[in-house]
Amino acid sequence: MHASPDHLSVTLNALADPTRRAILARLSLGETTVNDLAEPFDMSLPAVSKHLKVLEKAGLISRGREKQWRPCRLEPEPLKEVDMWLAKYRAMWEARLDRLEAYLTQLQAAVDTPAPPVAQDKPDDTQKDDRT
Repeated sequence: MHASPDHLSVTLNALADPTRRAILARLSLGETTVNDLAEPFDMSLPAVSKHLKVLEKAGLISRGREKQWRPCRLEPEPLKEVDMWLAKYRAMWEARLDRLEAYLTQLQAAVDTPAPPVAQDKPDDTQKDDRT
């Protein structure tokens, strides 16, 4: 018997689909109906409804009940949880990129700094010409 997936996994699974991400992007502008959400997609209304059920199960959207109109709205809390989970990885990458930037700055400084002049051998005046 498998344990039920954790909430973060359910959320990430819902976000994995480009159609569902597009629906969330539309809902970020404000609540709207299922018909309005379905309009830009080349799929049936039942197919869009399946996507909405996945989003609803993940807690990413909610549906209101106003007479005949059932508006869908974005629920940001699961996205905050994803952001918190990603924060530790973001910090790690920012630290690595900061070290890389410092290294590249150091390399660039070395390239931009002119090398000290090289001493050239001058002929020694103490040696006399033997042809005399």
